[in-house]
Amino acid sequence: MKKLVVTLAVLALGLVGIASTAGSAEPATVLKASTMVGVTGPYVGMANPIRGVNGGGIPWNIAEAKAVLLADGHLDVKVEGLVLATTGTNPVTTFRGLVSCQSIDGTGAATVTNVSTDPFPASTAGDSKIAQTLDLPDPCIAPIVFVTSPGGAWFAATGV
Repeated sequence: MKKLVVTLAVLALGLVGIASTAGSAEPATVLKASTMVGVTGPYVGMANPIRGVNGGGIPWNIAEAKAVLLADGHLDVKVEGLVLATTGTNPVTTFRGLVSCQSIDGTGAATVTNVSTDPFPASTAGDSKIAQTLDLPDPCIAPIVFVTSPGGAWFAATGV
């Protein structure tokens, strides 16, 4: 009988351990990018928006970028050297992160949902760190991460 009680106790502790491990698991990574591209060419301005997001009014360059989007909607973006191509400086004091998802609406039709962060400080050198959890649509298919102006025009997007 004592062996049975010990065995049951060990099994119970094992199940508690498994449950606590499963409950503390990190959300899955949905998108991880180590590059972004600055708005350029036909994407400058309003002529060719990407998923409804207009490009900035003039070309932008970016030196370095990292973006990570988790399944729970947490977005981390770090940009360095996101500057106007003409001057090599950033005239904007804040950037926003924007996640664009292909999704499915209530009628079963394809739709695009764009979700933005709050503004985050940006230096004149074009450096910024954006970190916020967003309420993403379910499902969020083929996400694109943009760095935008406070008004929503994109300066950089995931891609090369």
